[in-house]
Amino acid sequence: MYKVVVNDEEQYSIWPAARDVPAGWHEEGTSGTEEECTAHIERVWVDMRPRSLRT
Repeated sequence: MYKVVVNDEEQYSIWPAARDVPAGWHEEGTSGTEEECTAHIERVWVDMRPRSLRT
């Protein structure tokens, strides 16, 4: 099982559910298989630029 994590720049990744989230990242709220988490990220992460470059 995996969980979706996101950082302060709104960049997404997946992380093993059994491991602590690395510093600078927090849980986004979605968990599932690697494929499910990746599909979720593909739906919600529409602008790949870091948040600081979008303004």
